Amino acid sequence: MLAEDSGILVVADVGTAAEAVAAAGRLQPDIVVLDIGLPDSSGISAIGRILGASPASRVLMLTMHDDVAYLREAFASGALGYVLKAAADIELIQAIHDVAKGERYVHPTLGAALLGRDTSAEGRSVSTVAGLSEREAEILRLLALGHTNPEMAEVLDLSVRTVETYRYRLQQKVGLRSRAELVRLAREMGLVK
Repeated sequence: MLAEDSGILVVADVGTAAEAVAAAGRLQPDIVVLDIGLPDSSGISAIGRILGASPASRVLMLTMHDDVAYLREAFASGALGYVLKAAADIELIQAIHDVAKGERYVHPTLGAALLGRDTSAEGRSVSTVAGLSEREAEILRLLALGHTNPEMAEVLDLSVRTVETYRYRLQQKVGLRSRAELVRLAREMGLVK
């Protein structure tokens, strides 16, 4: 799959954390794609050693673990991206490019979980939209409904530039870039059906 993208060159394929640290030190790669479950130790515990051996490298986790606790731990250890293996065929190449630019990449389901959810008295899922301003949440909802920036500006009685600023801040806070990711996040958060 990675060979299909001319902007990606795989320089090593290793099976353990120790081999990943050694290869990173020797090859100084731009990106290290790392699993959490490795035979010799946790991939998360290897992040610091990898970055110590290759400080300019950026780490992207590729894992089956869809648990926010792992995501938080990986980011706290220095990872910039987190992709689930189940979604790798769709997301991995985009995630690699984003992380290469120094941008965070988070699988949308986990992005929604990071923002948190509450349940109302009726038992419906309601997004707490933790960390987003009311206006950013509204921009997210309108994006998910298919509105363009000029259309959102008209609906909200704002300038297009102001809408673009809100959208940029929203994307930075949730760590997502594409419209498709934002739409999925809005749906998962209950902002749209």
